[in-house]
Amino acid sequence: MIRFIYNLLWPLGLLFFLPGYLMKMVRRGGYREKFGQRLGIFDHELRARLAKQRSTWLHAVSVGEVMIALKLAQQLRALEPDMHCALTTTTTTGFAFANKNASPWIEVMYTPLDFWPIMRRAFNMIQPARIILAEAEVWPNLVRLLDLVCVQEPEDGDRWRRLGVEHSRIRYTGSIKYDLTGFDDRMGVQGSGGFHLDILNRERPVLFGGSTHRGEEEILAKAFLRLRKKLPSLCLFIAPRHVERVPEIRRQLEALSLDVRLASEAASHGEAGPDCVLLDTTGQLHGWYGIATVVFMGKSLTAHGGQNPVEPIAAGKPIIFGLHMENFATLAKALVSKSGAIQVRDADALERAAEKLLHDSEARQHLVQNAREVLNRHRGATSRTAALIAELA
Repeated sequence: MIRFIYNLLWPLGLLFFLPGYLMKMVRRGGYREKFGQRLGIFDHELRARLAKQRSTWLHAVSVGEVMIALKLAQQLRALEPDMHCALTTTTTTGFAFANKNASPWIEVMYTPLDFWPIMRRAFNMIQPARIILAEAEVWPNLVRLLDLVCVQEPEDGDRWRRLGVEHSRIRYTGSIKYDLTGFDDRMGVQGSGGFHLDILNRERPVLFGGSTHRGEEEILAKAFLRLRKKLPSLCLFIAPRHVERVPEIRRQLEALSLDVRLASEAASHGEAGPDCVLLDTTGQLHGWYGIATVVFMGKSLTAHGGQNPVEPIAAGKPIIFGLHMENFATLAKALVSKSGAIQVRDADALERAAEKLLHDSEARQHLVQNAREVLNRHRGATSRTAALIAELA
């Protein structure tokens, strides 16, 4: 009955949300590419490739979930060498990241809209052997019955039981997102200084804003200007969550009389002199954390939700975040309680925390060590999850 009502009201909901949805797509850019896939319309070549195989359908929303899906797919492929996947993603940034990083045995597509005629057409074409959802985005028409729910925290299992999932189908595996397995090797290569170290002098301390949202760039810039009076060699590096905001942010920073360089300009400007470097590419943030001295996690001070702190921790960097880490509440609470991160209430507190860490290498090291101990209980989550999924085959 719930699904019937949902599908009955779906067209009305689409009309209500469509203007905002389209505006966001236009703002993000790249929305025209493969747009028909959102309506269940697929080109002949893709249909032909999918017809030759039974695919594992992996669904992910944006870049963060795509990274999880790709990591899990690789682990599953190790258990099932003949496995093929169809990876669907909702956002243009997620699609671009998946296209760039997916193996040849993974077909990357946009997620069809969750309206039963469209979803039925997608099911008939993909013919999935199984469906795997990265994170808890459960669309009524995408999943009628969940055979397995892998939760990252024991208390998450209680929520799924209240939704009607049988206890025997819920397994505590830890979080793939927080699983440091594999991060150590990758960060060992990249942790020495990101993709384009030439843009910065290796000896310069760096205040790093990761996945920042509107308002946070200005807070960091003003804190940087005051901190630089005490630490003249300090550099500011900002990686906005949405790269389409880069021109706006650059104007804002230059209005504060900062010398701003785009990260993409590194190849043509080798001198190491800018006050601020602005990351203007998607999917490369993890490779830049290596240059940081102190990292502020965005979407936690002026916006709500927070961002994933695992990559800077894996890179061996101390982290600061605001009060709004709702999307990572359990992890944030554990990090703060175990002295693995510093949580700040406002811009002044952020500046004080950054100043302390920039001047105290032992405090930075202590924070990172504690943070890694918090994450260690999630180590192996990817392999545990893959093993449980393989058992269902």
